[in-house]
Amino acid sequence: MTDIVDELQWRGLIALSTDEDALRKAFADGPVTFYCGFDPTAPSLHLGNLVQILTMRRIQLAGNRPLGLVGGATGLIGDPKPNSERTLNAPEVVAGWVERLREQIERFLDFKGPYAATMVNNLDWTAGLSAIDFLRDIGKYFRVNKMIAKEAVARRLNSDAGISYTEFSYQILQGMDFLELNRRYGCTLQTGGSDQWGNLTAGTDLIHRVEPEADVHALATPLITKADGTKFGKTETGTVWLDPERTTPYAFYQFWLNADDRDVSKFLRIFSFKSREEIEELEKLTEERPQARAAQRALAEELTTLVHGADQCAAVVDASKALFGQGELAGLDEPTLRAALSELPHAKVSELAPVVDLFAEVGLVASKSAARRTVKEGGAYVNNVKVAAEDAVPAAEDLLHGRWLVLRRGKKNLAAVEVTTG
Repeated sequence: MTDIVDELQWRGLIALSTDEDALRKAFADGPVTFYCGFDPTAPSLHLGNLVQILTMRRIQLAGNRPLGLVGGATGLIGDPKPNSERTLNAPEVVAGWVERLREQIERFLDFKGPYAATMVNNLDWTAGLSAIDFLRDIGKYFRVNKMIAKEAVARRLNSDAGISYTEFSYQILQGMDFLELNRRYGCTLQTGGSDQWGNLTAGTDLIHRVEPEADVHALATPLITKADGTKFGKTETGTVWLDPERTTPYAFYQFWLNADDRDVSKFLRIFSFKSREEIEELEKLTEERPQARAAQRALAEELTTLVHGADQCAAVVDASKALFGQGELAGLDEPTLRAALSELPHAKVSELAPVVDLFAEVGLVASKSAARRTVKEGGAYVNNVKVAAEDAVPAAEDLLHGRWLVLRRGKKNLAAVEVTTG
C-alpha cells in the first residue's frame, strides 16, 4: 500500500479526522510536516504512547517530516484527568523527564535525509511569554462555551472534583503549540489519541482563527481495547513501560507473547511493521493452529527488538525457552534470569530444603504429600532436571548464580525459589 491514509485505515489507526479527503490530498501533494506531543508526566513512556510513536514512524516512512514534541511547558500543567486534578511536579523533575522521554522517542524516528525528524520542546516558546501577552495574543481566540464542551473538560465539570483554571487552560497551551509549529516549521498535521481529540481540534481551530486560509489537519488513533475487558498496556504488576528499568525486556516480551488470540490480529496491525501479506498469513495461522501462538511470538520478537534491541530480544527468547526445558538455564546471564524469575510465583528461603518442602512453600502443590506424589509420578523438576527421589535435597552448586532454583511441575507450571543465605 502506497497511500498512507489507506494503510492507516487498514491497520485500524484512524478513529477521527478533521477532513480525511483533504488530508489524503495533502499527503499526495506532500511531504507533510506533522507533529505529535508527549507530556513528561512520568520518567518513561508506556505502551499507549508507543501507538503514537509508531504511527509517527509509519507516516515518516511514507515520505513525511515528523516533529516529536516533548512538553516541557504542558508537562508542568498536565491535561485534565477524568476524575481528579493532577499533582504538579517540580520544574526540575519535569525537566529531567523531558530529556528521558526525548531519548526514548528519538530511537524510533529517522533524523537524516529529506524527511528528517526534529525534536521540539514547547517550553521554548512559552517560558518567556507573559500572562498578559498570553491572554491578549492567544486567549482572545478561544471561546469559553466551546472550551467547556470539550469531552475531558465536560467530564470534570460534572464530577465532584470540578476543574481548576490551570487544567482548564491546558487546551489553550496545546492549541498554541500547533500554531507555533505551523509558523516555525510549516507543520500542517497533528496526530494523537482519540481521547485527545478536543485538544487536537483546539489547535486547528486556533490556526483557522488566526490564519483563516491555512490548510491544517488533525488525526486521532482509536483507544485500544482488549477482548477480555482489561485495560490495554496493563498487567497484574502494573503499566508496561518502555524503560527497561521499569518493565524488564523479559516482562515486555511476555506481555506480547501472552496476548489473547482475539486481540493478536489487532495488535499486529497496530504495532507491527510486517507487510499486509505477512500479517494476514499470521492471522490465518492463529485461526488454524492457535496453540502454536505463531502470531504472538512474531509480535513479541518484533516489538522487543524494536524497543529494546536485538541482543536483549535474543536473551529473553533464550530465557523463555530455558524456563520450559528447551535450553540451558545455567547459560542465562544474571540480569535476564532475575527478570524472568520475577515474573513467576516465587518464595525466599534462608537455607536449602528438601524438594518436596520447596514445592509446597512456593505454591506449586497444595501440600508436601502432593509434592511427593508429583515426584513419584515423574512430574517434578529442579532447574529442568527431573527429581528422582522423594527425599532429594538440592545442593549449593545447583543454585543459579548462587541464588536461585527454578522449580517446574509438569510442562508448564513454574516457580522460583531464592535462597537468601548459603
